[in-house]
Amino acid sequence: MRVLEVIGICFVALFVLLFAVYFRRRLLMAGGGTIRLSVRVSTMVPGRGWSHGIGQFIGDELRFYRMFSFAFRPKRVLNRGLLTIEEQRSPDGPERLGMPGHWVILRCAVPSGEIEIAMAGATVTGFLSWLEAAP
Repeated sequence: MRVLEVIGICFVALFVLLFAVYFRRRLLMAGGGTIRLSVRVSTMVPGRGWSHGIGQFIGDELRFYRMFSFAFRPKRVLNRGLLTIEEQRSPDGPERLGMPGHWVILRCAVPSGEIEIAMAGATVTGFLSWLEAAP
């Protein structure tokens, strides 16, 4: 009987954790101005180190929230006045396995260095319009 109780508690805990991640995602997307994107968080292995998540446009900022996280604070904040696009390319090598083929990778310059973000081709158009609308 003890084993079944432990298994039941584990299933309930897992269900609660999955629901919390789903609920957080729904709350972030409810405000509008959100897109699916990936940010490269590590460049130690070529083609790897991508973190999938949600980007939210708030004023002059693009806030990146990781997909599978409990944090309500953004992982990264990109200010459009300080962001410039340096290169636009398609995924290649191992990147093709980790993201859809119609996505585009943008290498951007920020004051702290460089950052790579990836998003759907249709989303890039809206992102570039938002970027060019900066004062």
